[in-house]
Amino acid sequence: MASKKEHFNVVFIGHVDHGKSTTVGRLLFDAGTIDEQTMRKLKEKAAELGKAGFEFAYVMDNLKEEQERGVTIDLAHKKFESDKYEFTIIDAPGHADFIKNMITGVSQADAAVLVVAATDGVNEQTKEHAYLSKVFGIDQLVVAVNKMDMREYSEARFNEIKTQMDALVGKLGFKSIKYVPIASLPGENIAKKSDKMGWWPGGTLLDHLNEFETTEKPTTLPLRVPIQDVYAIKGIGLVPVGKVETGILRPNSKCVIVPAKTGTGMAGEVKDVEMHHEKVSEALPGFNVGFSVKGFNKGDIAKGDVVGSAQDPPTLAQEFTGQIFVLNHPSVITVGYSPVFHIHTAQVSCRITEIVKKVAPTQEDHPDFIRNGDGAVVKFIPLKPVVVEKRDNIPQLARFAIRDSGKTVAAGQCIDLVKKDLKY
Repeated sequence: MASKKEHFNVVFIGHVDHGKSTTVGRLLFDAGTIDEQTMRKLKEKAAELGKAGFEFAYVMDNLKEEQERGVTIDLAHKKFESDKYEFTIIDAPGHADFIKNMITGVSQADAAVLVVAATDGVNEQTKEHAYLSKVFGIDQLVVAVNKMDMREYSEARFNEIKTQMDALVGKLGFKSIKYVPIASLPGENIAKKSDKMGWWPGGTLLDHLNEFETTEKPTTLPLRVPIQDVYAIKGIGLVPVGKVETGILRPNSKCVIVPAKTGTGMAGEVKDVEMHHEKVSEALPGFNVGFSVKGFNKGDIAKGDVVGSAQDPPTLAQEFTGQIFVLNHPSVITVGYSPVFHIHTAQVSCRITEIVKKVAPTQEDHPDFIRNGDGAVVKFIPLKPVVVEKRDNIPQLARFAIRDSGKTVAAGQCIDLVKKDLKY
């Protein structure tokens, strides 16, 4: 039976080796989601692979390759309940190579826990993850300063990292930023208050999760479900999975999936909708779901397509105008530049056709180029079909990150677009 508690998605982000997966595993264990026996098996497995101390990380790391390398590659989802919420915890990769999965993870979440190791401190990846979480609409952030046991539970070290993080995230405009010193492996300040940090007046990591505030769910907006993956299941057929961004997904309803294989959308029907392997009669915004569909064959739909209703289908963009901020480009950005855009779960190259104006730090119409630190209004043409929505209509599908050579060079939102006609 599905829980009657309010549902909340939390993504755990941060640099590789800062202990995200271990933090999640320890949280699930201390909250009673994982029993002693399972934990014992994972501990034995970790020792067997020569990775003693990685057992909590293995709670989330499902892939064999990840367990052998001790690195989180894909996204992992786990359900757990606190006194207040039913959480879906998303463990996102920290490794630079896997940042596109991390972006998908952040775009599926309502709030984020940014794990920073007391040993290593704030670095480039920490900064990038903080920025991307804000770009993709996360407003509530908890900074968990981990591995405090390896710094003798030092209050001075915690304050040093807090000061660095304040300088970084303070200017990004989060609605709330909270801090907590933790040590995931021994389980200090995760679900139980630690006596090793008597100087800390605040609560535990779990307390902070319970303090997250839910926002009004955009149920009145048109249905939009960006597809994260598609499975072909024997006896059931095609089962796309993804997060309901807006509207309500219901079983036995007509749907349109855009752009799909045709590039202009395909029509069909949603049959059953499941969340955490339980059938639900409706899936609201924020629900990560799997749903069986009728009228589509294998290869017709894929990651990056968007599910909508036949009455108000997803918008296919012929061209779009973005308000962007350049973060980290090695030289200058000019007309003709065609980097990869991450828009919801889609990854598509888009070409700059016009730099309309620079809006920050100075105003300038039609500049020849823009560079790091510039805010600008820019026109783009997608090089293959993609769904984009205007910020004023459906902000959840208007945000994007621009990546090139393994780095996030810019981020922005769609403020205007030219629609392409759908034919299905």
